[in-house]
Amino acid sequence: MIIDTHAHHVPASFLEDALARAGQFPSARLTIEADKPRFQFAGGTPTRPMMPAMSDVPRRVSWMTAQGLDRQVVGGWLDMFGYELPAREGVAWSTLFNHHMHAAARDHQILLPLASVPMQDGAAAAEVLQEAMRTGFCGAMIGAQPRGVGGNLDDARLDPFWQAASDLGAVVLVHPMYACPDVRVNDFEMINAVARVTDVTIAVARLLYSGHILRYSGAKVIVSTGGGALPYMLGRLKRNAAIHPGKWADPEAGFRRLYFDSLVFEPAALRYLVDMVGADRVLLGSDYPFPIGDLEPLTLIRNTGLPDAAVDAICQTNAARLFHFQGAAGPR
Repeated sequence: MIIDTHAHHVPASFLEDALARAGQFPSARLTIEADKPRFQFAGGTPTRPMMPAMSDVPRRVSWMTAQGLDRQVVGGWLDMFGYELPAREGVAWSTLFNHHMHAAARDHQILLPLASVPMQDGAAAAEVLQEAMRTGFCGAMIGAQPRGVGGNLDDARLDPFWQAASDLGAVVLVHPMYACPDVRVNDFEMINAVARVTDVTIAVARLLYSGHILRYSGAKVIVSTGGGALPYMLGRLKRNAAIHPGKWADPEAGFRRLYFDSLVFEPAALRYLVDMVGADRVLLGSDYPFPIGDLEPLTLIRNTGLPDAAVDAICQTNAARLFHFQGAAGPR
């Protein structure tokens, strides 16, 4: 059973329901322009138009079949997580989205959903995660900037979320946000090429130094984009800790507890990642349906020249263990 552990899905039923319930979300606005939804939260800038492929399940199944993928772990679209909403409204927004993700997974058994949680408030995020896990979710996809633009995942106000994730043994997939305050990436489409890597690198480096990964060790943290630059710069993180003895947590100890997706695009880079962390810490990921994703993920993994056992671990057994998959099921 080949498992894609990093993909995105927004059920069409959620869009319909959100439009129908517009009065319940005074700080959120959803508009449809040329069949492409756009979201706006707390009077901020409207999001990018959402890709139709995000909701198109037959197209998804066709692609998965062509790529030899049997199951897919799906989170939502980071642009519409609504981290800018007031906390209680954020709870209602995430709960509504999770309801439709749960229904989508029930109707399309190729999908395993990750919950959305309102990261703008740690206690609220814990509440939503606990409810999601009770209803069958295995964890959550969270953005690297818990304020939508800005904020840090090691903020003490988010500790209730991390405690709940640890207590529940939840998978937490850390995903970069689209928005980036560094204007240097506004050219050459470097928001996708560069800013997403730096976003997740900074967010998780802070979790390493703060000790969150060790303190909340029950959570199974997956770092997207192959861990950003973290595997390459681990030595630098360690050196920084060494010249400031006793000030922060051991970054290597935390790093060894992380999991990573395979979104690095170069076989040599994936081999290096495996050398750094071990094949048992790497999982196949596509970032479907985004063009910046790896839409032939098995090709990359097979071109690394890794031993068959390592390929099987990356494509199958690691995800089966983390996400509690049982048995084999192909696309339906």
